[in-house]
Parts: sequence; C-alpha cells; structure tokens
Amino acid sequence: MVTLAEVAQHAGVSSSTVSYVLSGKRSISAGTRQRVERSIRALGYHPNAGARALASSRSNIIALIVPLRTDMYVPVMMEIAIAVATAARAHGYDILLLTGEEGPEAVRRVTGSGLADAMILMDVELEDERLPLLRATEEPSVLIGLPADTSGVTCVDLDWSATGALCAEHLAELGHRHVALIGEAPAVYERHTGFADRTLDGLRSRAGELGLGVLHRPWQGGYDAMATTLFRIFDERPRTTGFVVQNESAVEPLLAVLRQTGRAVPEDVSVVAVCPEQVAVQASVRLTSVAVPAQEMGRHAVELLVERLEGRDTDDVVLIAPELTVRASSAPVAPAR
Repeated sequence: MVTLAEVAQHAGVSSSTVSYVLSGKRSISAGTRQRVERSIRALGYHPNAGARALASSRSNIIALIVPLRTDMYVPVMMEIAIAVATAARAHGYDILLLTGEEGPEAVRRVTGSGLADAMILMDVELEDERLPLLRATEEPSVLIGLPADTSGVTCVDLDWSATGALCAEHLAELGHRHVALIGEAPAVYERHTGFADRTLDGLRSRAGELGLGVLHRPWQGGYDAMATTLFRIFDERPRTTGFVVQNESAVEPLLAVLRQTGRAVPEDVSVVAVCPEQVAVQASVRLTSVAVPAQEMGRHAVELLVERLEGRDTDDVVLIAPELTVRASSAPVAPAR
C-alpha cells in the first residue's frame, strides 16, 4: 500500500503539504497542488477514509441529488452523474447518490446528517423549492441547471436560451419560415423545468426577430401520439418545413411518421435536434444538432464545488455556449411547387 510519505517524496514536497492538499486546511499554490495530485494518481494513493475524515472534520463525500422522473430522458441524467462521479474521484471525493422526487426533503437529509461535505443538485426548476434551504445552509452546493433567481447559488448549465436561438437562426438561414418545436413531456413544462422553458423562450424570441412563425407542441408517447401531433401541426400550419426536437425519445417517431406521410428529410422538411451527440449520429437520418454537453456540465460542477470547499471564490453562474453541428437532416427550404 502506498503511503503519504511516498507521495510526498514522489512530488518533492513535505508530508504536511500532501496532507494539506488532501484536507484543504491550508491554501496551497496551484502548481504545488497539481504536482501532488499528479503523484497521487501516478502512485495510486488512496488515503484511509476514516482517518482522513477524523483529521479534516470532513467526510470527503459529495451528495448528488438526481430526481429520476419517468418524463425525463434518464440516459442524459446518468451521463452527467457518471461525469460527476469521475471528476469527484479525481479530486479525492466519493459520491452519495440520492434519487427519487423528494424535493427539499433530500436537501434536509444531507444537511442534517453530516454524511456529505457538499451537494450537487440536478433537474432544476425556475422556481425550485430547494433554493431557500440551499441559501440558508453553510454547506457548499452547486446546481446543474439555472433557476429564475440565481442570487446566492452557484450554477453551471448549457446556455439553453442561446441554444433555442441558435436553432432558429440555422433554420432561418436555410430559408424556413414556419417552424415547430417538438418538446418535452407536458409535465416538464408544467414544473417549469429550467432547460425546457429557456430553450422555448430562446427559440421564440429569436424566431420573432427573424420573422419565423413557431408552434410548440409538447410530446409524450409512441408513434400514434407523434402521428396525432404532426397531424395537428400540419393542419394548423400547412407550410411548416422546419422542426426542432428537444426530446430524445421523440426523434425516431418523428422521422418515421414524416416518412409515412410522404415527407422526406431534408428535401421536404428539415429537422434540428437538441440531444446527445450519440442520439444525433445514430438516428435513421444523421441529425443536425446542438449537443447536450453532459460530461462538461458534470465536470464543471465538481470543479466549482471543490473550489468552494477549499475556500476559493467561484463564478456564481457558468453557462456553456451551445455548438450546432450540421449533418444530413437540414437543407435549404424546397421551392414551392
């Protein structure tokens, strides 16, 4: 078993310096900290958890609160969770995973137990009921998501408003003038979940500036539900030629029903998806898409939390700029026949 003294010798520092890096009791220069962390990884050093907790008055555990709802796309949530766990381990922290729909009670369980040093919270709503508790506790926390009021909290998220605007701009540049958003399940909007509401607002706002007409239709179900949704869209807006999809489960039903109704992608209609890269490239038509940077969000959240645990100032809000990748599902609008 590798000892703390061996790590110190490998890094060329004193044993106390290694201890301070692990415990966070004293400020260590960035260069020294990185050298010690490299030695820890190179030697495979694992400090005794019990001794470390007693010495530092910390558990070295981060609580990750992930409400797993049936109306959410679980693979994305799990990709973020895995990124959080991997990044936390690199900083010497383990993860306590809390699932379910407990709301504020999950925060109370963490703050009242002493089992975790800090919290990362997902599935953030615009008026999230957990916020008053987070603002009232001294325990550091980071939100992966953006509430309406970000005062007193630290957040990291994709810039969903810019994401919606980027989709509108891409379709407008291709000449589309009537666009429909196939959105998340109705309950996601009823809860005013931040990412869904902000994407819709960003799309509508930029579309208005560009002269695009926009329909928004939440979706949940199978192929029959998609057929009904598309029938309504084309009945209300027969000239709809552009679709934005923010619902990973809707991608294949949408493409299939468009084919069944004789509409080719991208010759007749263009489709832009907001989804993980894997979903976009493995679809039956390779989708023009804005990727959901799940790993980057998870990593950023841990880095912000570690900075707070070590007493360093952090940005209150970190927004990741969206990037749109053009593939086979979008093209200039076809001339009227």
